[in-house]
Amino acid sequence: MESCNGMAIVEEGHEFPLDFDEEEDRREREHFHRIVNAFRYYKKHSYLKIARAERDFRELPSHHQQIVPGFVKHLQDIRLCVDHNYEIIQQIVANTDFMFENIDYWSMKTDDKAIIDMAPLASGFDMEKVHSTMKQFARDWSVLGKSERDVCYQPVIDEILAFFPPETSDIENVSVLVPGAGLGRLAFEIASHGYSCQGNEWSLFMLFASNFILNKCKTIESIKIYPWIQQYVNRLSNTHQTQSVLIPDINPAVLPPGANFSMAAGDFLEIYRIPNAWDCVATVFFLDTARNVIQYIEKIWEILRPGGLWINLGPLLYHYSDMEGESSVELSYEEILYVIQQMGFELLKEQKNIQTGYAQNPASMMQYTYNCVFFAARKPKQATCK
Repeated sequence: MESCNGMAIVEEGHEFPLDFDEEEDRREREHFHRIVNAFRYYKKHSYLKIARAERDFRELPSHHQQIVPGFVKHLQDIRLCVDHNYEIIQQIVANTDFMFENIDYWSMKTDDKAIIDMAPLASGFDMEKVHSTMKQFARDWSVLGKSERDVCYQPVIDEILAFFPPETSDIENVSVLVPGAGLGRLAFEIASHGYSCQGNEWSLFMLFASNFILNKCKTIESIKIYPWIQQYVNRLSNTHQTQSVLIPDINPAVLPPGANFSMAAGDFLEIYRIPNAWDCVATVFFLDTARNVIQYIEKIWEILRPGGLWINLGPLLYHYSDMEGESSVELSYEEILYVIQQMGFELLKEQKNIQTGYAQNPASMMQYTYNCVFFAARKPKQATCK
């Protein structure tokens, strides 16, 4: 895929055509269309919520309705914001054709048409992912999200700069991997310092959106979105729900000459198979996406070169905890630290109680705060793969 800044999204799982599995291909295409369907359902899903709110209001006694004369007008404002967001979503979906370098999910097969025609209404889970994607734009690519980025991304960048100083390192040949890259801002910032950086992401929700922001948005603050439009509770003011955000806050098309920046699609555990391949792995809000976090730690050990650096920042929410039908092993941070050291890592730096939110509306009456841990660990220069 060509891009204005050289950023490519690589479908790692399709590098070996001789291993082509027709059933796996069918499942992947079905999953692709399911996510597209969720984005396309955004407007209808949002309208249903608005209609329900208006219906409930209309059922109030007339004298109660008269006390709050602006309620219905606010719902009309929400509908206009939804319409605008949907225009952006249509652009996101339109740009998914040939998004991956070596596969076109839009080259329609007969069964693909059936998948779309018979697609059920998007699930509540998928719609929540769409809404979260809109908020992620604000976190990663707006001025409003800078405070969260300063807490979560800047310590990682500073550690890379300290460990691989530009003044004494051949930074173009320092390879940095960012698993769970989301919309790509951290990986972009690392690449903008001259390092060779690849972001890895499994979620198609994130990949669709990162493809749009990194490859199609060339003008600073040229796009308006309404990230908090689904927040009907904990509002000090109606305007806090309809507040707009401008993206991107910087030009994603601008990278230093010779910068090497890419995004790889796929499961972190599956697609990175070459040992001793990376100088640095940076994980931010990523470890707790594992079903078995020890597998993540093993994989990081395996792919890091001897003497390489692992930097981590985040909480331990454990995304699969209490999810029906999914296995999840939830280790404490002390247990994780023990595993890291048993694996052979040398702990270089550690900081606890780093407080941050995650894609939050700063004006909301409810604020979630994570007490994150930050550490930097080195794979010894004499280390071998486990």
